[in-house]
Amino acid sequence: MHRDPLPASSASRLPAATSGVEGEATAVIEISHQRSAGYGLCPGARPDFNPLARNDLSFLLEKNAQLHTHAVPAMETLYQQIMNTHNMILLTDAQGVILHTLGDADFIEKANRVALSAGVGWSEERMGTNAIGTAIAERAPSLVHADQHFLAANHFLTCSAAPITDHQGTVIGVLDVSSDRRSYHKHTMALVRMSALMIENQLFAANFEHAIILRFHTRAEFLGTLMEGMAAFSPGGRFLAANRNGLFQLGLSLPALQTHTFSSLFGLPVSALFDHYRTAAPGLLDLCMHNGVRVRARAELRLGSGVHALTSPDEHAPSQVPAPVPARLRRLSGLRYLNTGDPQLEKVIDKVNKVLGRDIPILIMGETGTGKELLAQAIHNDSPRAMGPFVAVNCASIPETLIESELFGYEDGAFTGARKKGATGKILQANGGTLFLDEIGDMPVSLQAHLLRVLQERMVTPLGSSKSIPVNVELICATNHNLRERIAQGLFREDLYYRLNGLVVKLPPLRDRTDLETVVRKILATECETRQYAVSDEVLRLFRRHKWPGNFRQLTNLLRTAIIMAGDEPEIGIEHMPDDFLDDIDSMPEEPEAAALPSAEQMVANGVQLGEMELTVILKSLEAHGGNVSATARALGVSRNTIYRKLPHLK
Repeated sequence: MHRDPLPASSASRLPAATSGVEGEATAVIEISHQRSAGYGLCPGARPDFNPLARNDLSFLLEKNAQLHTHAVPAMETLYQQIMNTHNMILLTDAQGVILHTLGDADFIEKANRVALSAGVGWSEERMGTNAIGTAIAERAPSLVHADQHFLAANHFLTCSAAPITDHQGTVIGVLDVSSDRRSYHKHTMALVRMSALMIENQLFAANFEHAIILRFHTRAEFLGTLMEGMAAFSPGGRFLAANRNGLFQLGLSLPALQTHTFSSLFGLPVSALFDHYRTAAPGLLDLCMHNGVRVRARAELRLGSGVHALTSPDEHAPSQVPAPVPARLRRLSGLRYLNTGDPQLEKVIDKVNKVLGRDIPILIMGETGTGKELLAQAIHNDSPRAMGPFVAVNCASIPETLIESELFGYEDGAFTGARKKGATGKILQANGGTLFLDEIGDMPVSLQAHLLRVLQERMVTPLGSSKSIPVNVELICATNHNLRERIAQGLFREDLYYRLNGLVVKLPPLRDRTDLETVVRKILATECETRQYAVSDEVLRLFRRHKWPGNFRQLTNLLRTAIIMAGDEPEIGIEHMPDDFLDDIDSMPEEPEAAALPSAEQMVANGVQLGEMELTVILKSLEAHGGNVSATARALGVSRNTIYRKLPHLK
């Protein structure tokens, strides 16, 4: 296997920190140049700028939907690490055709001049030596810097690419970071390789929908990280596949492993694995591999589109499985992605990060449409249970007569109209993963005692059954009600409230957030993957004035409509806004202009102390905004809590 290619012999081609070039890497570039010449290319040729037609690109995206779905969140995570460094991230298919791009606007504009955009092919046959094409040809990570590119038109670039392989080792795509040659950083390749491995692991788990997935490592703290080994087995214990780290830890080739079983590799009958996961709160497994090395592990049984904690093969299998998470929700599904610069939300995310994997229930408060389910999904996806099911139940949308059977399930003949063979309730569907109870404040009081008992005993008894089934779920609840008021009104049990509020966080409404422009940009990127849209300054000013009673749900629907109205126009303007939105704006009073505030230097020169200066600025801004704390916080770029802390009499 090739090592990561480094620049060719001239040390001047890279910053001094990367001198000491390896001969093997130089040879890779030279061989690639020979291949490029063999394709009939010449260094002075104009690059092939012809992208796929829109319909052809849509077909290609559909063909590579699974790769695209699992790669985009990793690209967004990678972008958070390199943003504002004049870089862009690219995802291609197995032939090097760009499927998706993400990056800094200033560099994207420059990159478009050499066709680093969706629908353009970057194989060596079309573009000569380049990181994407060379990574495909060599089936190994590739760094191509400056004039190592075969075509002179690409000499201003430095590119780091890593192939993405499936569970059989076949290259199915490439992840690449490209930037101006002057922005080269030696750590970029490491970040690209880690991100590619993250995508491979996600794809590995997604490709075995009816299998035992074992995650293992010699050190327990590496479980749930990129370093863990993963192996898939049939429900009967036959070996199916392993990821890169799994192959490394097992120490056998893929063909050799095909002759093995779970028992022969880990010294434990598969029935013992089922027994372990019958308990209410199973811990990590302690296994001994065939080579005598001991590992810690956890296992899952994947059924259909969902993931369930292992059950004995002779037990009744669930008749229902959770629906797969919509692609849009998967894209917006990491805590880091949700952290878009608002200080209030940042505090929420910091708190949540501290309790991930600690078996502490989380209660999310907030107005309708503030993204409570989005936050719950992000918590699940960043938790150790990420590969388990995420089952969401809206307690307000299910009729009171059906909610008990929906939650707890029922046996055959439990009631008139019951489905033959019964049905698995939502709580059991979430076994091994996360149960999200939305609008928990609307749950009927008669059902709350039953839920409390399940949470305390970790056992579920389906309707019409005398058998209790162990269940192991992480609980997240959400509500737009003040539950203390509901308790006082006799509408919510106090003992259940204290069982649910291990960590209580409150999502700010959209009108109080300071990151509106970033949020708009992210929604546009999510809603339209084939082209980039921007919002005009005039529209942004209207957005900042609007009160957004529907919060993110309202903003998302508005932008989705605006994209359709804009068509091929790259900028969304007033003319693309729906009439009801403009009517709302017209009915709002104009915000008063803020009074001119004295500068900090003027106030200090006048003998004003720092604390007094802060207080004066806040008071003047508050007066200018007619006493509106939210508007004052937005104008000063601080949270409402800061205003209340400085002026406690406003509470």
